[in-house]
Amino acid sequence: MKNVTIYTDGACSGNPGPGGWGAVLLYGDKRLEISGYEAETTNNRMEITAAIEAIERLRVACAVTLYSDSAYLVHAFTQGWIDNWQRHQWIKSDKKPVENRDLWERLLGAMEGHAVTWVKVKGHAANRENNRCDELATGAIKAARLSEKEREQI
Repeated sequence: MKNVTIYTDGACSGNPGPGGWGAVLLYGDKRLEISGYEAETTNNRMEITAAIEAIERLRVACAVTLYSDSAYLVHAFTQGWIDNWQRHQWIKSDKKPVENRDLWERLLGAMEGHAVTWVKVKGHAANRENNRCDELATGAIKAARLSEKEREQI
């Protein structure tokens, strides 16, 4: 199994509002940076989307160490939330439906065949790769806004 390191981050301008996600995938001396944008979303949706998009890029079974500053994303796996949600048909302990179920299910599908280890990192700290993911996510929002302004001028 190949060892891959992934860093991810999501961002939102307003919550909900325009959102972006970014990821850095590292394998040996190879590096891939990816990002994307959604016009109306939430920060949590962008955090999950970043992980999905990164893991979906993997073409063979990998041992993945995924770093994120999102407690929501990381704790879903490290604290067993995702298992409980599935066991209780996607209903939380407060009897309300799990938010973002569509993305959680897509993420679980993306993870099939991979061994994923989740690591929580401090956001906006000294972690160079996490900071780069933040730049990619916020950059996707800025780029989309610029494109919107350009279209308005036509």
